[in-house]
Amino acid sequence: MSLDKNQVKYVAELSRIELDDKALDDFTKQLDKILKYMEKLNQLDTKNTPSTSHLQGLENVFRKDEHKQSLANNEVLKNAPEQENDHFRVPKII
Repeated sequence: MSLDKNQVKYVAELSRIELDDKALDDFTKQLDKILKYMEKLNQLDTKNTPSTSHLQGLENVFRKDEHKQSLANNEVLKNAPEQENDHFRVPKII
C-alpha cells in the first residue's frame, strides 16, 4: 500500500490537524514507510506462533509489608525549613 498526499491531508482534516506543505510531505513519507514495513511484516509466516498478550510473565513486584520502627518526630523535623507544634509548617494556600 502506498500513501499519497491527498490521503494524508484527508486524515489530517478528519483529525482537525492543520498541516503546512512541508509537514504534509514529511508525514506522507513517514507514514508510507511505516505502511511498507507493515506489509513486509505481514509476509511473515506466523501460523505456528502462539498469541501473546504480555511479553513477560505477570507477577506482583511489590515487596512484602514489613513492620519497621518509625523515625522519631524530632529526627523527622530536624531538616524542616519551618515547624510548629511538632509538625511541618507550610504556607497557607487559598
